[in-house]
Amino acid sequence: MTTPPVFTRDQKDLVIIGIGEWSVGNTVMTSIGLGSCVGLILHDEEKKIGGLAHVMLPKSSGKPGEREGKYADTAVTILLQNLAGKGCKSSSLKAKLAGGASMFQNFSGNLNIGERNVDALRDLLKANSIPIIKEDIGGTVGRTITYFPREGGRLVIRQADGATREI
Repeated sequence: MTTPPVFTRDQKDLVIIGIGEWSVGNTVMTSIGLGSCVGLILHDEEKKIGGLAHVMLPKSSGKPGEREGKYADTAVTILLQNLAGKGCKSSSLKAKLAGGASMFQNFSGNLNIGERNVDALRDLLKANSIPIIKEDIGGTVGRTITYFPREGGRLVIRQADGATREI
């Protein structure tokens, strides 16, 4: 079986989402180098639109000027607000999560930021009645993800070790 391409030449636009950044629309979006960070995707299949946030930490401090996509709590809020602004109903949204690797496996205790990010996102999505339909989380290897809103919310994941899959 051949692996589907992440990005082809006939796709004219690509939005690159860095740490703490987010985007909403129907353009292909990619986030490079998710280690303990988590890629949060909210997708509306009927409208063929969605959002991607590159979440770094579970909870914001609430200080003005913080990047909304950096924290799980603010990322969920900003994506929901902007998708609503494009006519999406929260009841039509489905979520996918990718990332949350344990990048510091030799340490114990509260350092598993990846797991804490995933837990925070799961709780926030549940509180907003948004089902998580697919996850590719954990492990010890970083990932790059590419989200295709116009193609059923297809999410292609490429691990740092070369493995590629689609959820």
